[in-house]
Amino acid sequence: MLETPLKPASPKLRAADVAYDAIESMIVTLKLKPGSPIVESELVDVTGLGRTPLREALMRMSSNGLIVQLPRRGLIISDIEAAEHMTLIETRRVIERLIASSAARRASPQQREDILASADKMVVAAKQGNLDVYMDADQALDHTIHDACRNPSAAKAVTPLIIKCRRFWYAYQHEGDIEEGARCHMLLAKAIAKGNEEQAVKAADSLMDSLESFARKVING
Repeated sequence: MLETPLKPASPKLRAADVAYDAIESMIVTLKLKPGSPIVESELVDVTGLGRTPLREALMRMSSNGLIVQLPRRGLIISDIEAAEHMTLIETRRVIERLIASSAARRASPQQREDILASADKMVVAAKQGNLDVYMDADQALDHTIHDACRNPSAAKAVTPLIIKCRRFWYAYQHEGDIEEGARCHMLLAKAIAKGNEEQAVKAADSLMDSLESFARKVING
């Protein structure tokens, strides 16, 4: 039986959104392992949610490639394809440039403060070697930047790519350097907080360079 506590949710979130966040967390942290089947009854027990919101969440995940449906096997967690991860980063790089530039231009004063705060939490967690806290802060940072960029289509397009990148980190964390990752995120956060679009784009590129280097290290063994 899966044992993953459900995080407190904002009252504004729909049940399907709560279900999505809970399942996403289990996929990213490999509690739901690649290739493993989806068992609705277990997800109902873990999340405390009904089958309807869970099924809606699973449909969303199927559309963005986190879950696949196979003949006679039903829904399973998608595999991690290291080689394909390079093209994922290539695609993500283009969208992240747009998001970084837009966030630097459009973020509110409070969002700029929140972005710096999340990046600072990432730095502290990285120094402590706490990947779970690091990833929680990373997710909070992404959410604020996505809100700040005021481009829902870009945020929607990049989100599944980010989720797959987080899962890749959990799968191959022994090859990673989260302190370097935290440094790159802090550079991005500072550029956005300053409202410097050019620096924000460069920082987004540096972050993607770091992810690409990590992926190449994994692929090349």
